[in-house]
Amino acid sequence: MEFEKLKADDNIRDIIKSAFDADLNIDGNWGYIQEEATVLKEINVSILQAQHTLISMRSYVEMNMTLAKEDRYGSINVIEKSREKIEIDNLIYHKILYSVSAMREDIYADFINEYKANYGKSDFDMGEHFDKRKEATINREVLYWFEISKVKEI
Repeated sequence: MEFEKLKADDNIRDIIKSAFDADLNIDGNWGYIQEEATVLKEINVSILQAQHTLISMRSYVEMNMTLAKEDRYGSINVIEKSREKIEIDNLIYHKILYSVSAMREDIYADFINEYKANYGKSDFDMGEHFDKRKEATINREVLYWFEISKVKEI
């Protein structure tokens, strides 16, 4: 499944403030390619945590907030698969590959309701339930570029 890449026009900080009410000290763009890296500046959490937060936000905007209600995904989970530290033109980057899994919101709600209604019942096949959930889950791998030359952890 392909999702539309987000555009920030170097205004990612304002978009995140508006969408998530989070004021992050960042610049740049959504990090799809090196030239559009998210520039991390002063952060009050670890770099890993800041990066995980940003990929989670990007995924949520791509897979939920910008889609019609019937096309939205929920239960979005992000796992780091690999990372490279790269120096280009005296700038330091992290190029990170993430695995993103999600399920359509309407389908996820049905699974939650089924689980709640049947949990503890002798005829409820929990293994089958979780197998069906796994089949309904999409998985995608995405890159995220972060420019970290100016990072000051506080």
